[in-house]
Amino acid sequence: MITAQAAIDDLYRIAVTEEKVTSTARLEVLADFCVQELTRRGLKNVEKEAVIPGAGRDKRWDVGWRYDGKYRLGVSLKSLLKNLGGTVPNRIDDMIGEVTNAQLHSPEVVIGYIMIFNIAEDSISQKHGSTWCGLFRERVTSLSGRRPPAWTTGAVEDFVLVEVDFNSGSSILKTSQTFDAFFDTLIEQVRVRNPNAITH
Repeated sequence: MITAQAAIDDLYRIAVTEEKVTSTARLEVLADFCVQELTRRGLKNVEKEAVIPGAGRDKRWDVGWRYDGKYRLGVSLKSLLKNLGGTVPNRIDDMIGEVTNAQLHSPEVVIGYIMIFNIAEDSISQKHGSTWCGLFRERVTSLSGRRPPAWTTGAVEDFVLVEVDFNSGSSILKTSQTFDAFFDTLIEQVRVRNPNAITH
């Protein structure tokens, strides 16, 4: 049984202890955790590294689920660990872009985001009058809660923002909501849009 904390422990090991901040394996255990939780809730054959079609180009998502020949769910995993003044605006732009790309191809696709934010590197943005973490949380919240029939392009169904302080260890300090609530929301939206897909 994989826990969220075990996934963050592994990210800390790779990014901090081994100093491999850009390693492609740094979020692999977190992806395994997502597969476990979605499978536990009734989805079969959840994939890691799923290539989900988009309007502009196909893109590799950390976790995906396909039903009846089409991807119906994508989960993206992000870590914001250093250089937050540059990373936060870029991550917001990237999120809108990759989500829009998938939704223009398949408007009914359910999308979730898990983002690990290292508050040890946080500071005040004078331009925005808030911390970078506060700004990021506010922007992502405004881009969350997508539901039919208002198929808002560029928004996601749900997200979890996980705050850590990697200067003090790997413990999860705070989450924007529980992981259970996050995965339950994704499953609920998958079920609404694909009523025959989930067996229990």
